[in-house]
Amino acid sequence: MTALERRYRRLLLAYPRQYRAAHGDELLEVLLESADPGRNVPVLREVWGLLVGGVRSRIVHLATGSAWEDGVHLGITAVAAANLAELLPYAGAVPLWTLLSALALLAVLRGRLAVAFPVTLVAGVKAVAVAGGWQAFEPTLLPVYPSALTGRALFEDSSPFAVACAYAVVLLGLLVLMSRRRQPPRIRSWWWPAAVVAVAWAGPRWMEQDTMFPISLSRIVAEAAAFGLAIAGCYLARDHRWALASGIYLLVRSVELTVHADALSRQHLAYWGLLTVLALGAASVPFRRRRHCLD
Repeated sequence: MTALERRYRRLLLAYPRQYRAAHGDELLEVLLESADPGRNVPVLREVWGLLVGGVRSRIVHLATGSAWEDGVHLGITAVAAANLAELLPYAGAVPLWTLLSALALLAVLRGRLAVAFPVTLVAGVKAVAVAGGWQAFEPTLLPVYPSALTGRALFEDSSPFAVACAYAVVLLGLLVLMSRRRQPPRIRSWWWPAAVVAVAWAGPRWMEQDTMFPISLSRIVAEAAAFGLAIAGCYLARDHRWALASGIYLLVRSVELTVHADALSRQHLAYWGLLTVLALGAASVPFRRRRHCLD
């Protein structure tokens, strides 16, 4: 195997495994035949084309099966990740409930809906109780003090209603998916735990220190990146599953912001406006793509 062939094979890893199995050898043969004699490194145009083509093929490959079922599953995955992010900075104080929330997210990621539902229900009851200052299951010393990831007590800037809404959306989505049972949910990427850490981190700060319901810059960047990927997926695959997932997550965040309506600043409104514009973009780009194809 020549050095050029090895480099082409590495670039072809951008494509899904099924695509490589069906067309990889043929594509590699075309690339090698069209290469200049003596060349050991692919030209930049070919590198860019293979990488973009691989990403596009992966996105199109994901747009299979029921769009609305997959969109609901992806949406509740995002909300479950956000629920875990709320507890993660307090893992030292409430290790059992943080572990239950992590198990709930893991079950959702792996498509184990029957396991995810009771675990999410138990974790949700405890989270709502802590947010309301009540005791549920084992006694918990309130307030729950934070670790290095944040500087506020657990649910200090939230309310039982907002916390209950987040867990209720996950539970309702699980019930809907379990009632269908046409096909098992798609197994999600292991990048979700990394997103949980980014959302849980309270820095870098971009709001005033005494702001009620602060939102960290790291969370905004992570959410904006996820919504941007949703737009790319909707555009390339002409599929609305990512728009549906974005709408589910935006609904939960909108409820949380509405609860704090009397304390919202222009920065909060700009944050909500950014997510709303991105979600609307994800919902609209498939139609624009279809019109372009018809023309």
